Amino acid sequence: MNKQYSRRNLDFMLKEVLQVAELTKFSYFQDYTPDMFDMVLDTTEEIADKILRNAYVSSDRNQPQLVNGQVKVHSAVKDYVKAMGDAGMIAATFAYENGGQQLPTVVNAASEMIRGSANNAFVMFTGLTAGCANLIFSFGSDELKEKYAQRMVTGEWTGSMCLTEPQAGSSLSDVITTAFPQSDGTFKIKGQKVFISAGDHDIADNIIHLVLARIEGAPLGTKGISLFVVPKFRANTNGTEFNVDNDVISTGIYHKMGQKATPAMHLTFGDKDNAIGYLVGEANKGLSYMFQMMNEARLGVGMGGTYIASAAYYASLEYAKERPQGRKLNNKNLEEEQTYIINHPDVKRMLLFQKAVVEGSLGLLLECYHWQDMIHGLGKASEEAKPYQLMLDLMTTVAKTYPAEMGIKAVNEGLQVFGGYGYTEDFPLEQMARDVRIMSIYEGTTGIHSLNLLGRGVTLNNGKAPQLLFNEIMKSIELANTFDELKPYAEKLEKELGRLQKVTMHLLSIAAKGDNEAFLADANLYMEFFGITTVAWIWLKQAIVAKQALITQNLEESESSFYESKIHTMKFFYHYELIKNYALATRLTDNTLLTVDSEKHIVFQ
Repeated sequence: MNKQYSRRNLDFMLKEVLQVAELTKFSYFQDYTPDMFDMVLDTTEEIADKILRNAYVSSDRNQPQLVNGQVKVHSAVKDYVKAMGDAGMIAATFAYENGGQQLPTVVNAASEMIRGSANNAFVMFTGLTAGCANLIFSFGSDELKEKYAQRMVTGEWTGSMCLTEPQAGSSLSDVITTAFPQSDGTFKIKGQKVFISAGDHDIADNIIHLVLARIEGAPLGTKGISLFVVPKFRANTNGTEFNVDNDVISTGIYHKMGQKATPAMHLTFGDKDNAIGYLVGEANKGLSYMFQMMNEARLGVGMGGTYIASAAYYASLEYAKERPQGRKLNNKNLEEEQTYIINHPDVKRMLLFQKAVVEGSLGLLLECYHWQDMIHGLGKASEEAKPYQLMLDLMTTVAKTYPAEMGIKAVNEGLQVFGGYGYTEDFPLEQMARDVRIMSIYEGTTGIHSLNLLGRGVTLNNGKAPQLLFNEIMKSIELANTFDELKPYAEKLEKELGRLQKVTMHLLSIAAKGDNEAFLADANLYMEFFGITTVAWIWLKQAIVAKQALITQNLEESESSFYESKIHTMKFFYHYELIKNYALATRLTDNTLLTVDSEKHIVFQ
């Protein structure tokens, strides 16, 4: 497999659609030039080529093992983390004072696209480490920053986030891991955490766990949850070496269907009553702190669905160009040679679907990351930054869910392109299908995020966030209307935007009656509706830029083909995907509630 992503498409999105060069006008990013952004992606490609791609299959076939209480992972993981640390890329987006390079997050996301398409499981090690370190820098004491976070940004130590418990699952209000106060200001931690990605391994000298726990006597529910740093090894009495076992036990590894190179751990804290934790920030504010990392991770999960789907798309595209089978449907001459399957309409449909999902999802995610950068550039507390923050808060859950769900479908279409070969280990789609399946579950299931979007996102601040988003969409619609070729699609999007608003008002009228079950029963369908509409906007934005280039630039054939492909894929999305909104709207305004009626009307046998 020669290609997993398109650098040309990344350049198009960054330079032409989002115009990231404009970010260098902000003082926060003033030390960069556009050429330096290219250098970051070039360095990323070197790491992907030298380490990540070569280990993709072998790390799946030789998954982590728990041996005598220690987890052994693929040796290339250590090479990858070291390369990222040496290049300063683990904390590239951090502020200078925190060991970072103040790289725009949108450029860092493009870097992740390259790395993840090469080896999606390895990317989690550095992603989690960066998220944990950033959280400590944001809310931890100076001592915690110096002792732990500074060693994480270099890759010397790694991090993990420990939220989920066996009895609680995604219901964090039911966390029972307990922190017992000690006279020296530390806490003894006692409890169990499950599904902890990269929760144990042998690639770093220490693993810094960020653990949600309830201080003894704290209130029930989320208001009583605190956040603690719990290292695998704590400092000795002199504070000179971190070589004291901190009673964090690897109880077991969950054997996953995909992303096998990243161990998912069952960890036990304080089995010997000797797991010491250090409070991050204030007591009982742990969940609010953790939301920073969770929201970062949610965008990362959306990116995961995208870059795995990208690798699958390019693998199936390569196969379709090389695999002869059958003849064109109008050709009945069996004496003629078979045609390549890319010439069959249904294969073209599957490939176009994959391209539409990958490049639409990527555009949506990069839009969100660009909003993050605008917030940094303008200043988080400034009035000018507030609209970007509101839209980011609204769209984070969509940018996690749409790429994750549609990434699964895109990879499945890739399997169909391969036919029976796709189901074998001889080709990479079998592994990618297993890897991508977790994305709709990581960082909250689709159902949970759908409840959040409809139940909270669209109503917060009197619906200010969707109003701002819809205004942005209307700006693109107005611009698209100036091109004859794009005008019909601008009209389609405007119609669907109106349909979305109408459906939203219908559902909110149900909520006003106090019937939350009826209001939220089909929240997942609302999420799908919302996602399709916003990705249709992303595609219209791309088509506008492509059309402008075709009109104003003297292009070589390859470049003309690139831009024409953008417009053609936009049209495909509108004719094959956007039309699904009609059925979704019909269901969402149908008052026949087949999943809410009393149990006697629903018989599962």
